[in-house]
Amino acid sequence: MNNVAIDIAGVRKTYPGAEQAALAGVSLAIRKNEFFTLLGPSGCGKTTLLRMIAGFDHPDAGEITLSGINMGRTPPNRRPVNTVFQSYALFPHMTVAQNIGFALDMLNHPRDQIRSRVAEVIALLRLEGLDDRYSAQLSGGQQQRVALGRALAPKPDVLLLDEPLSALDLKLRKAMQVELKRLQAQTGITFVFVTHDQDEALTMSDRIAVMHSGLVRQVGRPSDIYERPTDLFVAEFVGDANFLPATCRIHTGPNAEFSVDGQSEFAPTLTVNHAAHVAVGQKAMLMVRPERVKVVAAHGAALTGQVFDTIYSGSNRLLHATLKDGTLLRVRLDGSQAAGETLTGEIGFAADPAALTAFVL
Repeated sequence: MNNVAIDIAGVRKTYPGAEQAALAGVSLAIRKNEFFTLLGPSGCGKTTLLRMIAGFDHPDAGEITLSGINMGRTPPNRRPVNTVFQSYALFPHMTVAQNIGFALDMLNHPRDQIRSRVAEVIALLRLEGLDDRYSAQLSGGQQQRVALGRALAPKPDVLLLDEPLSALDLKLRKAMQVELKRLQAQTGITFVFVTHDQDEALTMSDRIAVMHSGLVRQVGRPSDIYERPTDLFVAEFVGDANFLPATCRIHTGPNAEFSVDGQSEFAPTLTVNHAAHVAVGQKAMLMVRPERVKVVAAHGAALTGQVFDTIYSGSNRLLHATLKDGTLLRVRLDGSQAAGETLTGEIGFAADPAALTAFVL
């Protein structure tokens, strides 16, 4: 427990008149000096959970502990936490330096300490030369950094970020993702980031909690969430994926062999690693990412079909194909394959056993 910054135990919340609970028993341990992301679609409960950590709302049941102290009904201003919202909410009548130093001023820090800390934060955020500018004179990215600076200046134990990049254009959002990760590493502060953007979560996070309908469906490193989803919702929500209805035919140790529905009865089976949880004869859904599908000769392939569309985007080429039963298959070819010849006629497709995941239906 010494390395836990936030301990969330059995937290439940139902709002009056709601058909289902906003949080239906959430338990998480967020570590110190971790970039932790709450990821999920709108209405999944991620912002509700963030508000409870901040103290803006309180659970019906369960406990939230910050730095080893049970927060109970502790008000927001008494918690070692600061929040950055979607709206930057900068004070338009204050300069950059005054906005960043506002919280320190409210805490009655000595003037010389405020000036010193504001200078540190301005250097950290690469805002040198903008000290005396007002928010209307700043770009969107600069305003975002000032909002971050205001939250970071008091040196909170935890920084909560509620979709703070949603108002930025794509290029600036990508730049700020790198900036946020750098800031977290440099300050050593625990960041808890809320987003519905899977790419954002995968890019920045040390660990991710995928939420749906008030529950945490999976917690893990970005590579675990993407490569080894534990259920169909996570597999569908995080990244692109192909789904193939199949039947388990035989077990070979911890692995299993599957025939894909709609393919020829003489087609080879697909082997899936670590599929002992699927019984022989049981229906399953096989998941494989587009970049893990290989184009092979049609003869002897486990999957065959035809390419009906190709999307070229420079570094990769995305093929849209239909298998014999009409199932859509997407294949992403990278590097030298991206500029390859047009694929016509019957095509074969394959995937390594380690690239496939089987979900019981």
